Amino acid sequence: MAADVPHDTTVASRATDRPGDESPFALGLLLRRAHWRAAAVMSEALRPFGIELRHFAVLIVLVDQGPTMQRDLAVATGSDKAGIMRVVDDLEGKGLAVRKAVPGDRRARAVAITPEGLELFDAVHVAADRPAQRLVAELGPGEPELLKDLLTRFAHPEGDGS
Repeated sequence: MAADVPHDTTVASRATDRPGDESPFALGLLLRRAHWRAAAVMSEALRPFGIELRHFAVLIVLVDQGPTMQRDLAVATGSDKAGIMRVVDDLEGKGLAVRKAVPGDRRARAVAITPEGLELFDAVHVAADRPAQRLVAELGPGEPELLKDLLTRFAHPEGDGS
């Protein structure tokens, strides 16, 4: 601890992700724990299809945006250049996506979902329905929708462009 920052001995709790935590870090810690739980459940749903969440994240972008430049996929999925190249390599190897030349730019490649990728995308959604229901099983009537609405507004505040 820095010498010029006084230590407050009246602080009753430290940052946790337990119910009732008033720490300024509590929200971030809870969101991280919720993400871990959701990722674990959804990863199980993806396993029979031979893909991981990082693969499915790219397929989501491709379905939503159509053919997308690799650098834009990296931004959209929170990946880095090397990571997105590995994911696209994996998807190409499985026949789920393909790199295409971009007219007017010999070096650039756009990634597009294949018909097989779209078929898998749809099948995953059907298979993920039951695990997704398990994720919100402890919530009351209307609360899953409320949670989704609150998280959407939190993740996409007005005017942030995303």
